This record gives sequence, C-alpha cells and structure tokens, in this order.
Amino acid sequence: MRRSALFLLTVLASLLAQDRPSSCSSCPTWNIPQPGFRLYGNTYYVGTHGLSAILITSNRGHILIDAALPESAPRIIDNIRALGFKVEDIKLIVNSHVHFDHGGALAELQRLSKAKVAASPWSANVMMKGIVAKDDPQYGVIIPSPKVDAKVETFNDGARLAVGPVAVTAHFTPGHTPGGTSWTWQSCENRRCLNFVYADSLTAVSEDNYKYSQRKQYPHAEDFEGSFKFLESTPCDILVTPHPEAANLWDRLAKRGTNPDSLIDPAACRSLAMGLREKLRQRLLAESN
Repeated sequence: MRRSALFLLTVLASLLAQDRPSSCSSCPTWNIPQPGFRLYGNTYYVGTHGLSAILITSNRGHILIDAALPESAPRIIDNIRALGFKVEDIKLIVNSHVHFDHGGALAELQRLSKAKVAASPWSANVMMKGIVAKDDPQYGVIIPSPKVDAKVETFNDGARLAVGPVAVTAHFTPGHTPGGTSWTWQSCENRRCLNFVYADSLTAVSEDNYKYSQRKQYPHAEDFEGSFKFLESTPCDILVTPHPEAANLWDRLAKRGTNPDSLIDPAACRSLAMGLREKLRQRLLAESN
C-alpha cells in the first residue's frame, strides 16, 4: 500500500510540475528532455539535455547528485523510472552548488523520496532558507531554489558519504560559489573499476560589481586555484560536469557506438582545469581595466 501511494504521489507531482513556467530565459533550452542512460557500471545520467543529474545505484538504495531546475523534476523522475529504478529508493541527495539550475528540483525530489540531503555548510544554510546568499557572487541576479524542508546534514572536506555498498567523496571546490563541492567515486563493470569525477562549475560568473581580484571577498582568485589543483591531481577516468557540454559529454557519447570507451579520458580533468584557469585569467584582466 505504501509503495502504491508513493507511486501515485510521484506521478501527480510530475504532472503538476509540467505546468510550471520556465525559471529563466535559458531554461527551456536547459530543460530539453534527454533519455536517461548508463554512463558506466552502476552510474547513470538522469538529467536533462542541458543540466546533469547523476544516479549511482545499489540494491540497498541510490545516491542522486544534482537536481537541475525546479521544472526539471518530471524529467528526472521519468528518466529514473524508465531505467527501471524508483524515486523512493533514493536514500541520499547531494549537490554541486546551490543555484536554481542545479538544485532547483532538489526539494521536490527529497519530498518524494524522503532521502537524506547533505551539503557543505555554506550550501546547507542556503538550502534550508531557500535564498540566494548575500556572499554568493551572483547575488541579486539569480533566483533562489525552493527551500528544502527536511534537515540538511553537513560534512567536512574529504568526507565519504555511503548508501549501502556505494559511496561518494566530497571535495570542497569554492569559486563559482563559496560552498561549491565536487564529487568522486568508483563504478565497476566486468571487474573493471573506473574513477568518476563530478566536477562542480568553476567559472568566475558574478553580478557586475563583484571583484574576484579583491581578497576581502570570498571566493576570490586564490580560492579558484585550490579547486583547479584538485582537478589536476585527482584520479579521473570519466569526467561529468553540471552543464554536460563543459565536459564534452555529448560529443564523447556520440562516439560510443564505434568506441565503447569514448567516455573515458584520464586527461579530461586536467584539460578542464587548464581551460578554467585561462578563463579566470581573462576575468581578472578585465577587472583590472
């Protein structure tokens, strides 16, 4: 009876969410449907075409990373179900950074699944208040994500969060937001285990008056460097990012028909760090002019 009620609640929430207006001018493009698919082993892509959401599965419950837009909830729910999994079997939800385009559907997915939510201390505070924090570089130019009504647990840098036999490790990567977090884990297939990196956004995007070159503000330029060094040093076989095109996911996926290992690129994280460092250099140069 309980599972039937949860199923009906999930379907009803999905139908209601389809009537939501878009959250931003870019959101209809970000929210284009994308059928869910296996990335490798027990790791699946369940997000939209423009915004990633990752499901790591086990027979004792699943972990969900990121939740796209508020209006993306039905897309994510449909993908999870189409892959043969149940939303109510999600036991842990974590986040890269708490902007509306990556945590927008988090509150609804938590309500449907009753999963535990965990975040960096800065992000947890934002989630539970349903605000854009004043020290967010984009304060004043973005909308908040819906408030998470459940308690959001916090963790330290390097914490390992487990659900049954699966676990993810948190890596604080400030820059895009003060509470940005990247995630690493392993997935195995036919006794071959690969290192996944879900690298948080690390672009220096802000409202017009924010200066990354001023140390009195946090995050500032030096904080990015620590995040870049994490990307350069962590084991990285398959890279995924909150905006999938930042990791060339669709280009790599298109080649999988002829190359089963097309998603694997041990140099991808280092290449991403190099490109991001150059973008930051250009931003700092513009601030000095």
